[in-house]
Amino acid sequence: MREYVLETEQTVRAPIERVFEFFGDAGNLEAITPPWLKFRVLTARPIQMRPGAMIEYAMKLHGIGFGWRTEITAWEPPREGRGGGGGGGARFVDEQRRGPYRQWIHEHTFERVRGEDGSEQTRVRDRVRYAMLMGWAVHGWFVRPQLETIFAYRAEATRRLIEGG
Repeated sequence: MREYVLETEQTVRAPIERVFEFFGDAGNLEAITPPWLKFRVLTARPIQMRPGAMIEYAMKLHGIGFGWRTEITAWEPPREGRGGGGGGGARFVDEQRRGPYRQWIHEHTFERVRGEDGSEQTRVRDRVRYAMLMGWAVHGWFVRPQLETIFAYRAEATRRLIEGG
């Protein structure tokens, strides 16, 4: 099984606690996922986010509907003094248990940073390790470009919703 990695990074002008809380609410996934995916969270809310939490979703890709189930396998909210340089970091990991990939491990990390103006900001990193049933050609021509489009949309929607711009 060939594994691929997608990494993205953005800095959001908001404190880490606010940014982590936003990402920790599974309902916000609907707001940061492109509308053409018709993404819906099926699990009843509120969802208690913790290791072992299972979340069910439904979506459509090119008119084909499918379900997706992920499990939260790590849940580390922000705490003062955690992370590099004592800046206080946070992270969580969701792993596909049922869905379109052979493997999907998505690590979300959050790091406190200071803006040039001294404001409290948060660096958000996504690292997805994934594998598929199909070969490299389908990955290069279809899957990877789709994922890059989805994560670019996600970054812009995140910025708009958290920063209010």
